[in-house]
Amino acid sequence: MTYIARVAFWGSIVGLTVGWLAGNTADAEVTFHDKTITMLIGSETGGGTDASGRVVAPFLAKYLPGNPAIVVRNMPGADGMTALNFLMTQTKPDGLTVTTGSSTQMDPLMYRKASAHFDPSQFAFVGGVGRGGTVLLINKNAEKRLLDRTGEPAVMGSNALPRSGMQVTLWGIEYLGWNAKWVVGYRGTNDVMLALERGEVDMTSTGTMFQIRKFEETGNFRILNQSGAMEGGSLKARPDFGEAPLFTDQMKGRISDPLAEKAFTYWESINAMDKWVALAPGTPADIIAVYRKAFEQAARDPEFLEQGRKISEDFSPMSAQDVALLVKRLADTPNEATEYTKVLMRKQGLRVE
Repeated sequence: MTYIARVAFWGSIVGLTVGWLAGNTADAEVTFHDKTITMLIGSETGGGTDASGRVVAPFLAKYLPGNPAIVVRNMPGADGMTALNFLMTQTKPDGLTVTTGSSTQMDPLMYRKASAHFDPSQFAFVGGVGRGGTVLLINKNAEKRLLDRTGEPAVMGSNALPRSGMQVTLWGIEYLGWNAKWVVGYRGTNDVMLALERGEVDMTSTGTMFQIRKFEETGNFRILNQSGAMEGGSLKARPDFGEAPLFTDQMKGRISDPLAEKAFTYWESINAMDKWVALAPGTPADIIAVYRKAFEQAARDPEFLEQGRKISEDFSPMSAQDVALLVKRLADTPNEATEYTKVLMRKQGLRVE
């Protein structure tokens, strides 16, 4: 081997060695050893968002490099806006503050207010937790009336203003010709479910598995449709709900107005969102990467799933990519599309600002 060839050979070996060392050094650069991370939760203790965050926190600590301590700090106020404003204005994007929130904070109707100092589409999402979507439960005796506009309307039960899962009936009345009317004003979901059980209303929506099973087991109710869960960039039906069709499939080809289509995408996205975990905008890419890896490892951990199912038996981890996709769809919603939903509500006799 000539001198030049030997130099070239050993130069390539040194280059490969340096590259390997550099790559491994880069992997080892991010560590939270002897660090304390704060998890901000924009709601009071005891609710679903708080419970989800407290399940996620110890497993992030388990899988993040250096096994840091993670302290949960509840910061309720303005439907979660207070916590996200604090994240943006009072913390550094260094990975030492992470936040857990709900779909409410991702709703453009909230964060386009002047008092919001954040844009969720700029957050670095780590992952999320869903419950597999919602279903529309109906009393079998009322189902024929729902599809016969000559008869007495089926009664849809709701709280004061229909939550996202309940808004399926807005679209059904407008585009599928459902013969239904609203009865609203119930204080919460449990009150609506009691009304369904007593026969005060004929149908309502829920995502709580034990309630769904309870009503199905009576033999008097069935699942009319389901919203589905986001998985791999698209909505998927849950096998737990039998052959109940995806509502989005029922709606295919029904909407021709582009603005209405955007409004429906908005509804679809906000309904598929649930709980999420994120870092502040500007967090370095290597820190984001280790957080996402830690969440992915947690999502495969049987103990994590077991703890989550103590909150909700349909507890289901979501990837960072799926959460980010839903947030982008919401961020792309024009104000006119969110107003369109309000128009539908007013048209169907619901009071909305």
